[in-house]
Amino acid sequence: METNNQYIPGVCNIGPDEIAHRNKVAWIGLAFTIILWALFITLDVPALWRLTLFIPAMMSATGFLQAYMKFCVYFGFANLFNFGTVGTTDTVSQAEYRAKDRKKALQITLFAIFIGIVVAYLGYIL
Repeated sequence: METNNQYIPGVCNIGPDEIAHRNKVAWIGLAFTIILWALFITLDVPALWRLTLFIPAMMSATGFLQAYMKFCVYFGFANLFNFGTVGTTDTVSQAEYRAKDRKKALQITLFAIFIGIVVAYLGYIL
């Protein structure tokens, strides 16, 4: 997938450094989800506790979705974008652009919640 180096409302609000950061967080979340699930199974933790897999699974899904879509959820809700180094931001000033960004941020959030629910459910039943 080609990397954009410019802000596109509702489509792309992060550059290569931010995308790499999202991927790193996603992999950490995935590793934590797998390790936690393995511990739950190994230690024979009651199935209800396995629903807590939702948290790291959603964190991982959010990271992967943001990296794939080149769009930061937080930036989308906070009217920001960044194509420089991690930690620097610029402000989105046009109301129409902010609305598009909020819509995209909500979409990614809902996808991540759904993935977290599915993973937690699978952890519960397995």
